[in-house]
Amino acid sequence: MSGRTAVRGLLATVCLLLIGATACTGSAPPGSAGAAPASVIRVPQDTRSLQQAVDRVGEGGLVLVSPGVYRESVTVRKARVVLRGLDRSRVVVDGEFERANGITVTGAGSVVENLTVRNHLANGVLFTGVTDQSALRAGRAGGSAYDPLDTVKFPPLKGFRASYVTAYDNALYGIYAFDARSGIIERSYASGHADSGIYVGQCRPCDTVVRHNTVEHNAVGLEVTNASERLYLLGNRASRNRVGLTLNSNDLEALGPQHGAVVAGNTLTDNNDAASPEQADGGFGIGVGAGGGRANVIERNLISGNRSAGVLLSDVQGYPSRANTVRANRVTANGTDLVLATGTPAGNCFTGNGETRTSPAHLPRETSCGKGTGAAARAEQDTGLVRAPMGHPTPVQAPPGLSFQDVPAPPHQHSMPGAATTPPHPAVGLPGKVTPANFQLPGAKSAL
Repeated sequence: MSGRTAVRGLLATVCLLLIGATACTGSAPPGSAGAAPASVIRVPQDTRSLQQAVDRVGEGGLVLVSPGVYRESVTVRKARVVLRGLDRSRVVVDGEFERANGITVTGAGSVVENLTVRNHLANGVLFTGVTDQSALRAGRAGGSAYDPLDTVKFPPLKGFRASYVTAYDNALYGIYAFDARSGIIERSYASGHADSGIYVGQCRPCDTVVRHNTVEHNAVGLEVTNASERLYLLGNRASRNRVGLTLNSNDLEALGPQHGAVVAGNTLTDNNDAASPEQADGGFGIGVGAGGGRANVIERNLISGNRSAGVLLSDVQGYPSRANTVRANRVTANGTDLVLATGTPAGNCFTGNGETRTSPAHLPRETSCGKGTGAAARAEQDTGLVRAPMGHPTPVQAPPGLSFQDVPAPPHQHSMPGAATTPPHPAVGLPGKVTPANFQLPGAKSAL
C-alpha cells in the first residue's frame, strides 16, 4: 500500500468513526465547482489551494493540510472550521513579503492549528469581527490604521482558537485577536515582529486566555490594548524581546480604558534584545509595562534581567494607571525592579515581590492589596483625564533594531500530537473554566 493510499484510508476511518459518514471526503476532483460542502478537505489531495479548501469545507469541518509552502493569503469566513497542518514546521503559509495577512478568520468558532505563517507585510494570523474586505486586504483591523472603530457595525467575532502555531517575520503581529472574544491562544511561538508577537485588542468582556506561548525577538512579546474583563495571560514565556508584556489604554481603538486582566505564572526575563525589530515608541529593557491600564492583577510571575524596569506602571494619553495589584512576583536583577511612574500613586499596590530597587523609594503597600472590589469598580467607571509626570526607570539607550525581514527563522517547534487522527474541535464554549491559581511562580530554570 502506498503512503498516500494509507493516509487516505486513515482519514476515511477517522471521518467515519469520529465525524460521521456524511460527505466525509472531498466529493469532486480538485478545482471542480458546485460540489456539496465536505466534512474533510485535504490539501493538496482534494484541492491545491488553501482558500478553495476553506471555501469548500462545510461548517464544522476540517481542512487538513499536508507539508508544503503555500504562497497565498487565506480568509476563513465560515463558522466552526478547523484549519490544521499535519506538520507544524513544514506546513508554511508564506507571504513572500508581498501579501498583507497570512490567515484571516472572521467565521465564528473557527480554529487555526499546527502550522507556520511567515513573511507577511502585516499579520500572521488575524482573528477579527471586522469584515471590511478592503481594510483586511490592506492588513488593517484596528488601531491607528483603521478609522471606523465601530463596535456596532463590526460586532466581535465570538469564538476563536490558535494552537501550535508558529508565526515569524511578519511586519506587525504574529497572532492578532482584535474585536474578538471567547477565545484561546495557546502553545504557539512568535518571533521577529515589529509590533508584537501576540496581541489582544478591543474586547470587553474578552473571555480570552493566552497560555503556554513563547514569544522572543519581537519589539513587544505580549501586547494588550483596550482589552478588558475575563482576560488571562497565564504561563507564557516572554524573553529576549525589547519589551516583554504591555497592558495599554489608548484612544486609537474603542473600549478604553484597558482594565481587569490577570497576568499570572509567566516568565518575563531578559527583554533587552538588540537583534529584534525596533519599536515605534522606543521602549526597551522592560519586563511588564502597564500604560494607563487599570485594575489589573500581576501575580506569581518571574520578572528578571530587564535592564530598564521589571514592572513599570505609567499614565499615558491621559489615562491614569490606577487600582493595579502587583503581588507575589519574583522581581529581581532588573535595572529598577518596580517603577510607579505617576504623580498620584494612590490606588496601585505592591506586596511580596522580593524587589531590591524601586522608584519611588517607598511604594504603596496597602493591607487590602488586591482584596477589595471597590477600587476595581471605580477604575472601570472612571474615564477622567490626567496629566501626571513620568517616574524614573533606569535609563537605557535602545539600540537600533533589525528589519522584521532579517530576524533569523526559529528552530522547529513541537507539533500538535495526533494531528492526522484527532477529530476537529471548533472554538465553541471557550475558554471554559479558568483557574489562575494553578499557574504558580516559575522557578529559576523557567528563564532558560
